[in-house]
Amino acid sequence: MRHITQHGLNLIKQFEGFSSHIYLDAAGLPTIGYGHLLHVGEAEMFKNGITESVAQALLIKDVLRAEQAVLRLITVPLTNGQFDALVSFTFNLGAGALQRSTLRRKVNLEEHADVPTEFLRWVWAGGKKLVGLAKRRKAEVTYYTETT
Repeated sequence: MRHITQHGLNLIKQFEGFSSHIYLDAAGLPTIGYGHLLHVGEAEMFKNGITESVAQALLIKDVLRAEQAVLRLITVPLTNGQFDALVSFTFNLGAGALQRSTLRRKVNLEEHADVPTEFLRWVWAGGKKLVGLAKRRKAEVTYYTETT
């Protein structure tokens, strides 16, 4: 199975940031570590916080789900940069967002010139345009359009 590169993993870590304690993300969901959304029962397990190494392990597990979704939903060959960008997008927004997106359709049609515009549409949360999401999408566009 294909995996995100270290470069791509660093992209996710950069935008998620690390928190050793539970916090509410931009969507108001309880989160810890590098953007790990808490599942039922995890709030109690992590009530005293986590170390960076535990956060790294959770990240790898969560990224695996995003990788699997990209591999299932994207049917054309991808460069490492394209794969990394799509995994970052999917990690952030979920497989459902990728599945129902015009972004996915454009990628699968290999209309790569149109893909950056589609990434940049996904900068809203709670009815507000978020600066952090805009920066993340721009970084993902940069990865997607890399030629190596």
